Amino acid sequence: MQLSVVTAADLEHVLALNEAAVPHVNSIDLEQMRWFADNAFYFKIATIDEHLAGFLIGLRPGLDYRSENYRWFCDNYADFAYVDRVAVDEAARRFGVASALYEDFATLLKGVVPYMTCEVNLMPPNESSMRYHEQHGFRQVATQETEGGSKKVALLEKKL
Repeated sequence: MQLSVVTAADLEHVLALNEAAVPHVNSIDLEQMRWFADNAFYFKIATIDEHLAGFLIGLRPGLDYRSENYRWFCDNYADFAYVDRVAVDEAARRFGVASALYEDFATLLKGVVPYMTCEVNLMPPNESSMRYHEQHGFRQVATQETEGGSKKVALLEKKL
């Protein structure tokens, strides 16, 4: 497995992987994906045998980003690193792709940022993601209804 910074040439493939992961991540368009490429603190892809296996987008505070969950962390934490989205291709699951991306992101942050944060859907439920995050040291600090009550998320933190 190889981790690399996303390039413009990767974005359409990353977008397709993102859309395949809906509803566990929100649907976005190519323009929003380009915004992440330009503004994210961390945006890396994982490849296995030159095939896109997954990606992780991580943000820091201070962006003009309208996500209700990102805004919650901005309002409640002085400093943090936020995992906006992570997706792993179905064929690459159970090969440690998400763990490699999370670990790489954490390595950049350790000693700089006190917490890594994220959210996991409770409605619709994403039980495998919740188990994954709990097993990797995340703990729930709050819940929040989003999208007019059609979604409910667990807001999570991990001390770095």
